[in-house]
Amino acid sequence: MTPLLEIDILLYPGAQLAAAHGLSDLFSVANRMAAEHPGAALPVLRTRHFGADAAGGISCQLDSHPGATGQPSVAILPPCLGPLPADETLAPFTAWLGQRHAAGATLSSVCAGAYLLARTGLLAGRVLTTHWSLARDLGERFPELTVDADKLVVDDGDIITAGGVMAWTDLGLALVDRLLGPTIAADTARFLVLDLTRHSQQYFRRFTPVLTHGDEAVLKVQRWLQRDARHVSLAAMAAEAGLGERTFLRRFQQATGLRPTEYCQQLRAAKARELLELTNRTVDQIAWDVGYQDPAAFRKVFTRMVGLSPMDYRKRFGPRGAGDRSREVADGAALL
Repeated sequence: MTPLLEIDILLYPGAQLAAAHGLSDLFSVANRMAAEHPGAALPVLRTRHFGADAAGGISCQLDSHPGATGQPSVAILPPCLGPLPADETLAPFTAWLGQRHAAGATLSSVCAGAYLLARTGLLAGRVLTTHWSLARDLGERFPELTVDADKLVVDDGDIITAGGVMAWTDLGLALVDRLLGPTIAADTARFLVLDLTRHSQQYFRRFTPVLTHGDEAVLKVQRWLQRDARHVSLAAMAAEAGLGERTFLRRFQQATGLRPTEYCQQLRAAKARELLELTNRTVDQIAWDVGYQDPAAFRKVFTRMVGLSPMDYRKRFGPRGAGDRSREVADGAALL
């Protein structure tokens, strides 16, 4: 008899139904791909949806293999596009997750689902990921865990987390890889026209400066830098704040979470991304525009911060034809 591996998807209040049904479809396709290899004796993935019932409990609302028996292998928290409800509303769902984990299931989340996963108390000392825009808030609410929002998927054995709203596709493929093997994962990705090689959401992140810290001197410098962060020194920033350099350094990092040089690099990278996306200027021109006299240094810093080189970033997000023009300029310079 072919074994079943059960994957439970928890429909907590606000959970994105499109992701839940999309995961179910992905696992159905994986079963079809696995069936094309009868000699491999691969298990079948069973998908069940669980949600709140009229009695206030958590019960099964959809089952791809009704009547079958077995133990859950994985429990998934889909993303949530709106704010999560109060803790008391989520308490039954948190308890359900704890029971699944105690029974041996791997717990996983997508995007804001990480908040509910963190509420279980099972992530202390763990590294996880979530949507890049939620990383700071999640880390502040749960300081016992480490948030790495550059990663698209973090597999920590019995806990797997995925980043952005659409990262449910990446989580689904990661689970197919684990449960059915890399060949079936590749076949599933190919059938669904999904990218199996995505590993980072770093280049989707946007720098959002902290402006609500209450330090007026630091805020004055932030607004000044927002106008022009190309050629500024620590002395000039401290003078703008009306503080000594050592005091300014301490207060700026305390308020923003970044050293002044790191903050300026973030602003310059953000401006460079905008120019790469919206203009046909060469990479060298953009380097000069954002304050780098050495284009090679700009490329190195940009690649480290964004996760893609300026040319690769433009190929993904820039205007049509801009990548070809920049490549022609670069090729011409290489011949000189």
